[in-house]
Amino acid sequence: MPDAPERRWRGSPRAWPVLQGMLPVERSRVPAEALAGLTLAAVGIPEVLGYAKIAGMPLVTGLYTMLLPMAVYAVLGSSRHLVVAADSATAVILAAALTGLAAAGSERYVRLAGLAALLTGAMLLVARLARLGFLANFLSRTVLVGFLTGVGIQVAAGQLPDMLGVTAPGRQTLPKLMNTVRALPHVHWADVAVSIAVIVVVVAARWINRRIPGLLIAVIIAIIVSWAADLARHGVAVIGNIPRGLPSLGLPALGWHDTAALLGVALSMFVVILAQSAATSRAYAVKYEEPFSEDTDLVGLGAANAAAAFSGTFVVNGSPTKAQLVDSAGGRGQLSQLTASAVVLTVLVLFTGPLRYLPDAALAAVVFLIAVELVDVKGMRRILALRKHEFAVALLTTAAVVVLGVEYGIVLAIIASIVDHLRHSYSPLNSVLVKSPEGHWQPVPCGPGARTEEGLVVYRFGTSLYYANASRLLDDVATLVSHGGPLRWMILDCAAIGDVDYTASTILAKVVEHVHQHHVHLALSSVLGPVRRELNRYGISKALGQDAYFDTPGEALKAFHSTALGEGAHAADATADDDGLHGLDALEGVDGLQAGHLPDHAVVQQDAVAAQHGQRPPPPVRRHPRHPEPPGQLPVAGARLDQISSGQPHPRSASVSPPPSGVSHGSGIARYAGHHQSQ
Repeated sequence: MPDAPERRWRGSPRAWPVLQGMLPVERSRVPAEALAGLTLAAVGIPEVLGYAKIAGMPLVTGLYTMLLPMAVYAVLGSSRHLVVAADSATAVILAAALTGLAAAGSERYVRLAGLAALLTGAMLLVARLARLGFLANFLSRTVLVGFLTGVGIQVAAGQLPDMLGVTAPGRQTLPKLMNTVRALPHVHWADVAVSIAVIVVVVAARWINRRIPGLLIAVIIAIIVSWAADLARHGVAVIGNIPRGLPSLGLPALGWHDTAALLGVALSMFVVILAQSAATSRAYAVKYEEPFSEDTDLVGLGAANAAAAFSGTFVVNGSPTKAQLVDSAGGRGQLSQLTASAVVLTVLVLFTGPLRYLPDAALAAVVFLIAVELVDVKGMRRILALRKHEFAVALLTTAAVVVLGVEYGIVLAIIASIVDHLRHSYSPLNSVLVKSPEGHWQPVPCGPGARTEEGLVVYRFGTSLYYANASRLLDDVATLVSHGGPLRWMILDCAAIGDVDYTASTILAKVVEHVHQHHVHLALSSVLGPVRRELNRYGISKALGQDAYFDTPGEALKAFHSTALGEGAHAADATADDDGLHGLDALEGVDGLQAGHLPDHAVVQQDAVAAQHGQRPPPPVRRHPRHPEPPGQLPVAGARLDQISSGQPHPRSASVSPPPSGVSHGSGIARYAGHHQSQ
C-alpha cells in the first residue's frame, strides 16, 4: 500500500528541474529498489565488459559507463525505467568507425571514442533545443528489428575466433567468418571447453528462472576455475590487469580533423539512441501511466554522453533489455540505477583484481550470448506473417549490416524507414463514404461509379496532401465525376488531411476547375483550422465559392438533401406553368381564340368599364385557365404561383369587373395585365 503523503520524501517531477525519474520516493519501496539495483549490477557488469570488448575499448571503460553516465541520466532524465549504459548497437557502430583511425584499446582510440560521445551528446542537446525529438519516429520498428538482427549476427560471428582460440583476420563479417572456418583445424580445445561451460551455465540459469544472474555466475565460476587451474599456463588467454580506482577526468580528442571524421558516426549513433531510448521510455510510461517528457529525456541522454566523454569511456544508450531486467526485479524508479552505480563504484575500488583471471573465451561467450539475443527471429517471423513487404525491408536492412557493415547499415535503415513512410503516404487508402443501415458512415473502395447516394459523392482522402500524392486526388476525382450516374454534389472530406503543400494546392485548384466544368458543386468537410487557413492563402476557398465548407460529412449530406428538395419544388412549379400554357393554347384552339381576341361578351364588358373611366379600351388580358383570379383581379407577369392559387392580389394586378353571369372565368382572359396598365 502506498505511503501516506507525510511518509514520502517530498518532491514533484513538475516542481523540480532534476530527479524527475526518481521523485517521489516511497520509503516502503526503498528495499525493492535497492534489490533491483543489485540485480542490475550483477547482470550489467559482465555485459558492459563485453560491450567494451565489442567497441575495441579497454574492458574497464565498460564499467565506467555504469558509473557517471548512468548516475547523470538518473538525475536529469525523465523516464523512471530507462537504464543508460554501454549498448551493443552503438558499440558496434563506434568500433566500425574507429578501427581505421587508431589501434583498438590505445590511448588515442580512447580519446577518439570520447570525442564521438561528446559529439553525440551535443546532437542530443541540440535536438532538445530545436524540438527534434520526433526524429526518433523515423526509424520504424520494422527497420529497427532488422538492424538489431544484423548487429547480432555481426557481433556473434566476430566472437567465434576467441571462443575457438584461433586467429581470423578481417573487418567485415563475411570475410572474418570465412577465415574462421579455414582456421577450424587449429582450434584450441581448452578455449572451446571454457566457452561451452559458460554457455551451459547461462542457459541453465535462464531455464530455471530468468531472474537468476546467469552471466554473473558464469563469469565468477570462470574466474575461480582460471585462477585455481592456472589456465593461462595451459594456453588459455586471459584479459589481464584492469586498473583499480575511479576514472580520471579529462578532455577527449579535440580537433577539426577528428571532428569531421567522426560526425557521420556520431549522427548514426544519435539516430539509434533517439529511436531505441525513446521507444523504451514511451513503452514503460504507457505501461504504468506515468508522465514522460521526451525533451527532458534528450537532456538526460545528452548529459550522460557528455559525462562519458569526460570520464574516459564511450557512447551510452538506453537499453531495453536492462530496463526489462530492472522492471522484472521490482524496480520502479531511477533509485535502482543509482544503486547499481554505487555497486560498480565499489567494484572499481575494491574488486578489479580478480578480473585479470577472466579467460578471453569466457568473455567472448558472454558477448556471443548477448549477440544471439539481438537476433530477433520471432520478430522477423511475425513481420513476415503480417506484412510481407515490410519483412523485405527488415531483411534488406539485416543483409546490409552483415554484408556492408553497421555504418552503412544504419544509413540504409534510415533511408528504408523514410521510403516505407513515403510509400504509405504516396498510396493512401482513399475511399467513398456511405451510410450503413444503422446510419453510420463507412468507407467503400473508391472506383468508377461509386456514389454515396444518387447525385452525391462524399470522398475521403486518406492522408495529408503533398507533392508526391496530390495527383492521386486528381485521378480519383476525375474517375468519380466521369463515371456513374449524374453527379450534382461532391464532398471532399478532409478529416485525414493535416497539411497541403504548395504543389498540392496547384493540383487542388485544378480539381476545383475540373469539377465545376462538369457543373458539379464541390464542397469540403471536416477541414482542420490550419488547413483552412492554408486554403484561404492559396485562393482555393475563393475558387470554391459560397457554401463550400461543412463541419462534418453529415452536415454536408443535410445541405444536399435540402437543396435537392428546393430543386424539386422549382421543377414542380415550372412543370405546372408549362402545363398551364399548353392548356391555354388548347383552349384557344377549341374556342377559336387568337392572341389579342376575346369573345364578344368579354370585349363588350371591358369596353364598358373603359368608357366609364374615360379610357381607351384595354388590350385583351388572358387569365391562366388553371388558376382563375377572384372577381376584380387578373394575374400579371411576375405574380407567383402561390399568390395565384391562393387568390392573393399581386401589387401589379389589373382591376376589372367580373364577366357577365354564365361566362366562366377561363373563357375570356388576356395574356398579360401589364399591357392593360401600360395603356
